[in-house]
Parts: sequence; structure tokens; C-alpha cells
Amino acid sequence: MRKIAILIEDLYDDKELIYPYYRMQEAGFQVDLIGSVANNTYKSKFGMPLKSDYASKDVSPSDYEGVIIPGGFSPDYMRRCQATVDFVKAMDEQQKVVASICHGPWLMISACNLKGKKLTGFHSIRVDIENAGAKYLDEALVVDGHLITSRTPADLPVFAKAIIDKLV
Repeated sequence: MRKIAILIEDLYDDKELIYPYYRMQEAGFQVDLIGSVANNTYKSKFGMPLKSDYASKDVSPSDYEGVIIPGGFSPDYMRRCQATVDFVKAMDEQQKVVASICHGPWLMISACNLKGKKLTGFHSIRVDIENAGAKYLDEALVVDGHLITSRTPADLPVFAKAIIDKLV
């Protein structure tokens, strides 16, 4: 079965994790929740608990077709885990889908080569994206090669559709 990784850490945005989780399953993918610790319960911004399937140190990018980085404050925690950064970096180097929404580009900034790329994200991280060498576009969806980005939960329908379209 084809597999997608969705990263999880504390303070993830509920909608930005759950919506892609079920949309990817509907599209026929096995979806694994990858955190810094395996079988750990992480809580969303609103307190919803979800348990990771695997730790980022225990997974191989070769097993996945893409990775989804939900927003909230969780990407700041994600980029503090070197194994998570390394996982996303390898996905980027292998030109596999790296999709992020809202504050997700924070992790992309730490893990991906963004020079000359076009991205979007929550408006407050525009400067971070530009300082990483990327061009910020205030659009619901920006696709630049294997990189897929969106701004807010309102963009989830086009975000999820773009990921599925890129992979099928």
C-alpha cells in the first residue's frame, strides 16, 4: 500500500492534521503519524489527543511518497528534533512531495533547499520564508515542483486536492 507521513507534535492545528489525514485515506493511502517519539500522545492547540505511530528516527523516507506538515505551533517543535528535520530533508532531496500549511514552512526552512522556490504560509511567517531565499505568494495554494504549500485551514480543500493530484 502507498504511504504518506503526517508529522505530529504538541500544539498541532486540529483541522490541518485531521482533514489531510482522512482525505489521504480516502485516496487510498496508508497514513502514518510521525512524531519525535513513537506511540506518544500529542495534544492539539485545542487539546485533542492523537498518538504517533512511529518516531521520526525510526522511519525511512524511502517508505513514503510524501510528507505533510500541519501548522499550529507544532512545526516549531518539529524543527527541534534533528531526526524529523533529517527525514524532511531527505524527502526534499529525493524530490518527494513535501506539503505544509500555515506555520508548516517553519520546518521546511530548517530542512529544505528553498532558494528560488515559491511558497506560501500563514502571513506572519512571510519574512521567515523570504529570509530562507524563497518568494512568498499570498495565495491559497502554491505548488513549486514537489513542494506544496497553503496558508490557513480555509485552504485545506485545495491543499489536499493538490497533494492527491501530485501523487496519483
